Amino acid sequence: MYTTILVRALGALACGLLAASAQAKVSSEEAAQLGANLTPLGAEQAGNAAGTIPPWQGGLKQQADAYVEGEGYRDPYASDQPLFTIDNTNAAQYREQLSPGQIAMLQRYPKTWRLPVYPTRRSASYPDKVYQAAKANALSAQLLDSGNGLANFSLATPFPVPKSALEVLWNHLVRYRGDSVKRFYAQAVPQQNGSFFVSSIEDLFLFNPAAGDQSQANGNVLFYFRQSVLAPARLAGTELLVHETVNQVQEPRLAWLYAAGQRRVRRTPNVAYDSPGTASDGMRTTDNFDMFSGAPDKYDWQLLGKREQYVPYNSYKFASKKNRYDEMIQAGHVNPDLLRYELHRVWHVRATLKAGQRHQYKTRDFYFDEDSYQLLVIDHYDNRDNLWRVAESYTINYYDQPLLWTAGDAVYDLTNGRYVMGILSNQEPRAQFGVALSPNDFTPAQLRRESRR
Repeated sequence: MYTTILVRALGALACGLLAASAQAKVSSEEAAQLGANLTPLGAEQAGNAAGTIPPWQGGLKQQADAYVEGEGYRDPYASDQPLFTIDNTNAAQYREQLSPGQIAMLQRYPKTWRLPVYPTRRSASYPDKVYQAAKANALSAQLLDSGNGLANFSLATPFPVPKSALEVLWNHLVRYRGDSVKRFYAQAVPQQNGSFFVSSIEDLFLFNPAAGDQSQANGNVLFYFRQSVLAPARLAGTELLVHETVNQVQEPRLAWLYAAGQRRVRRTPNVAYDSPGTASDGMRTTDNFDMFSGAPDKYDWQLLGKREQYVPYNSYKFASKKNRYDEMIQAGHVNPDLLRYELHRVWHVRATLKAGQRHQYKTRDFYFDEDSYQLLVIDHYDNRDNLWRVAESYTINYYDQPLLWTAGDAVYDLTNGRYVMGILSNQEPRAQFGVALSPNDFTPAQLRRESRR
């Protein structure tokens, strides 16, 4: 059920798009609720009236031994048993707590797709510096250029008391994922019969501590990113370099591509919006990366409220290093026996394509976790208003850090029965947080020097 908590309509802007001059301000009294009635990142501290969502009690505590070689992250909830399972036979009973896309998946695969529902564990937690930054951001952060840019924030979560759809979206785009990260992952695009091959990919992230500081030369850079395809052989050596800008309308995302066959680095302005994602066989758009990334300017954004929904959460069983890809990846969808769904409060945001703009997706319904602003589910509609694709993110708390992030995400195509499964690390090396990186590691010249031939 939807609630009205923290939902503010700007009457003159019924579509929900917030102009900087009309931005609702957070009062000092509202900011004081962070860490009291609200969590440090702005979620409701209390559970729900039914007791099916518990209060937030700090999430998972940081543990240096959270990760076990050969197994992955210890599942802190391994003893939990499913409360029930939602499938096509009983989906109508839970319709109010599912998205249309989730219901469509149950109908598309009535014999094989199901949602095992477990007790809700509000495990999201972050370092104290993130909480401190969020409290300061509540009174200082600003949207610029009709919501396409951001200023006067630090580190993460610029709007812990969100009053518009774009503020919720920016909380996702600027959520904390560490200071720097090196991760290895696999991606697969199964055929309808379930056959697949694996692409192996390496990502490097360096998040810019000066982001949002307009006095700094690189203040409009949100993070530096480099992606290297390691396998299969026909794609190996392809490298992508990105400087992700904060305001991509004012300064578009800067991107360079190295193609091993050509042995040269070239600017590539098309790494944006609905251009095909890396090694995705056209099953994922570039702005589907990280569930949604990039500029919001093609859409009008509407905040529809907060609701209780069954969403993927605490996917430690799915993320286990004991799982093999041929056991996880099945025809039509991933193996549901490995999944865990919980009832959580989520922000529901709708993006509708602006008149005169072009994109594969006319409408998107986003469902953001209230505790982390991680996108958990997205329903995508085509330009004939047909429900087309459903995306889910299978998250865990990397509680040696701690932070909540994906351990795999999927985009399911309801029309052709295929999907793209990415960010799988079950058979890959462990993600490394806090690696020694500098902006000098993310230049076209450095890409050329280090590229794999």
